[in-house]
Amino acid sequence: MSAKKYTVSSTGPRLREFLQPLLKRAGFELDYDLVETESVHPEYESPDVTLQFKGADVDLLLANRAELLLALEQVTMEALRMPSEDHSRISFDANDYRMLRIEELRLSASAAAEKVKRTGSPFFFNPMNSRERRVIHLALRGETELRSESAGFGGHRQVVVYPAGMASVPPPPPPPAPRRDRDGDSRDRDRDRRPGRGPRPSGRGVRR
Repeated sequence: MSAKKYTVSSTGPRLREFLQPLLKRAGFELDYDLVETESVHPEYESPDVTLQFKGADVDLLLANRAELLLALEQVTMEALRMPSEDHSRISFDANDYRMLRIEELRLSASAAAEKVKRTGSPFFFNPMNSRERRVIHLALRGETELRSESAGFGGHRQVVVYPAGMASVPPPPPPPAPRRDRDGDSRDRDRDRRPGRGPRPSGRGVRR
């Protein structure tokens, strides 16, 4: 087994120096433990150090598929100027979310593979971060009848699963960002507030 590049003793002080003031200013009721771990799924994710959150606000970290947990992890990696290739060596977790999410992604990859084989049509996953896309790609690496690739840009990057011989197609465009006026409010919201006007229809589900 190769030596770990990061350890609790080498990385812990830097993590604490950044995280403790941040969590205090944000008003989170959170604490954490730093541990050197061996991953249950080393072929998918094998961090050197795991930061395990605990406390009353853990549910906030895990809401919306751990959106806040992952954002906090990313901000911390950037603040510590960790090389992008080393981001996977430091993992933020709570209530074993990372392990459970890997299991979920593996099942999703299997289901997508069966659907592509059955229908002959590509399958587009919802946008996800690079770590989760990697799990999908690795889960499908042994398939000979299909292939997977990442498509899109930024936060809308997603995995697409194709039949092996099918050419790539453009992914669906991301939803447009709401237009805002100079005061920072949505223009649509301002229209809805005008006297004598009801809410504007979204346009979805309307038959023409």
